[in-house]
Amino acid sequence: MTLRDFGVLILICLVWAGNNIISKIVVAHWGVPPLAYAAVRFGLVALVTLPWLLPAPRPVWRLILVALLMGAGNFALLFMGFKTASPSAASVIIQLGVPFTTILSVLILGERIRWKRGLGIALTLSGAVVVMWSPHGLQLSAGLWLVAAAAFTGSLGAVMMKQMEGVKPLQFQAWVGFSSVWPLAALSALTEPGSIPAALHAGWPFVAAVVFSALVVSVVGHTAYYGLIQRYEANLIAPLTLMTPLMTIGLGVLITHDHFDLRMGVGAALALLGVLVIALRKNQVMPLLMSIRNRAQ
Repeated sequence: MTLRDFGVLILICLVWAGNNIISKIVVAHWGVPPLAYAAVRFGLVALVTLPWLLPAPRPVWRLILVALLMGAGNFALLFMGFKTASPSAASVIIQLGVPFTTILSVLILGERIRWKRGLGIALTLSGAVVVMWSPHGLQLSAGLWLVAAAAFTGSLGAVMMKQMEGVKPLQFQAWVGFSSVWPLAALSALTEPGSIPAALHAGWPFVAAVVFSALVVSVVGHTAYYGLIQRYEANLIAPLTLMTPLMTIGLGVLITHDHFDLRMGVGAALALLGVLVIALRKNQVMPLLMSIRNRAQ
């Protein structure tokens, strides 16, 4: 990998990590309802990528279902989780998308899991359990369970995406935005009264957060990321993207004052080691593992 491309990857991971912190601030500190935030985000994505919406790849029903799973479902659950979960803990729990995707690839795509990838799955799951553990037992944090559900939803969408061909990055972003904005807006209107006044009260910082999340993270960041995937082997890029949760933990401690102790450190180390073991094994689902883990940033 060239020094320039490595610098681009570092910047992409920093942007994704920063977006985790911003999303936490928007829904937890500024009080903007999570579904409303996700709806506005995807509305802007849909507007900017509208020229790439047509012609629609076939089959359209599968593309819409994948877009809903990886867009509306994934982000709605993630932002709802951020209401109570810290960015640091969420960045570890979202790594469950890697074993989820691997297991689903066996069930749906017929892949086989050998002992090294099995070890990676066990390490990642163990790390997640350690992060969710407390002196009183397994900590049933609603926020972290929502983040885990977001990881599963996105994983299912990613595996289904593997069964489609010829969908370009910006075209996929267009369909994710277009398919997600309507159900999110409807659900927000039904379940989040006062979302518009809350967004207006947040003011221009909220506008800046939405622009950053929609344009810099989704459109620019993921397009640049897919460009790197096309130029380099997946099992080279995947381990390097582990910088994202590490940066999220660092930024979370500095900016949102996340609690980070020895237990969190051990859990994060186990989970990321498991992801690394899986990422270094060459297999057809490898690009999906990266896609789901990083798309939820």
